[in-house]
Amino acid sequence: MFMKRIWVFIISLFLCTEMFALEAKKLSREEYIMMYKDEAIRDMQLSGIPASIKMAQALLESSNGNSPLAREANNHFGIKCSNWNGPGYIQDDDTKDECFRKYPSVFDSYKDHSNFLRTRPRYAFLFEYDRTDYKAWAKGLKQAGYATSPTYAEKLIKIIEDFELYKLDTGGMPAPLASAGNKDISIPVDAPVPVRETVIHKPSVSEGISIGKDRKVFQINGTDCIYARKGDNLQKIANEFELGHWQLPRYNEMDPTTPLAEGQIVYLKPKKNCGQKNLVIAREGDTPHSIAQSHGVKLKSVLKYNNIQEGEALKPGQKIYLKKNS
Repeated sequence: MFMKRIWVFIISLFLCTEMFALEAKKLSREEYIMMYKDEAIRDMQLSGIPASIKMAQALLESSNGNSPLAREANNHFGIKCSNWNGPGYIQDDDTKDECFRKYPSVFDSYKDHSNFLRTRPRYAFLFEYDRTDYKAWAKGLKQAGYATSPTYAEKLIKIIEDFELYKLDTGGMPAPLASAGNKDISIPVDAPVPVRETVIHKPSVSEGISIGKDRKVFQINGTDCIYARKGDNLQKIANEFELGHWQLPRYNEMDPTTPLAEGQIVYLKPKKNCGQKNLVIAREGDTPHSIAQSHGVKLKSVLKYNNIQEGEALKPGQKIYLKKNS
């Protein structure tokens, strides 16, 4: 009898330890913002949906990425299976056994959320609002019936204001990240790792967009750059901007004969030695060069800060420093 009680105690202790361990793996709101804010900004540039709104909806609908729907179905916006030909995920919601959309990756969920809002007539009026008017967007989403909660708009607005997510809409840094300074915001080892298909990266921040040489010239990390067009090469762009044949290959750390993909970032001036952020999280398909280009940092600096080689493969979820890690 005594031994039985000991075994019961040991098993109970083990289960409690496991429960605490699982709890520790959950993402905080700050960690979620750190992981996905760039995707929200990127999407804003493509769809016109405020990054603050997308971020707040994702935080609320997915419980900071911790809900079963988010972890098991990669569904971060609570979108159901209506007019959906893909796989589904069943869970109780307003009624029992409701079907929710299931995605291959978190980024497919972000993309589908934008498509969902842009293609439903009842949400069309939202796109008449200014991109920085997050309150109008929040109230409009509730008005259009995105959620049944009577306080849905207020919840979104509170999240946006508590974490200063409205700064994302104008290229700023949310409060939890800005206050972190050079300190790392730790991402749990077992947290869902952001994985996406290899893409041409859009800048995380567009500053002072201007028109030059019949192209939009914008800045990443304070450095002028453009998007390559179909058929572009470095020599053609150099001629257009009256630059020496050596300048663009040097600024972009590329062979002058390297083909350019449509939408690829091309810098017109030298990049900086460090980034605006302390670090970024590598995604599948990222390379040291692609991260250097995405964030306006010299490749040699990225290699130095992270003690890596130019051709070294990066693992999804790996921390890549854009500043000296003191």
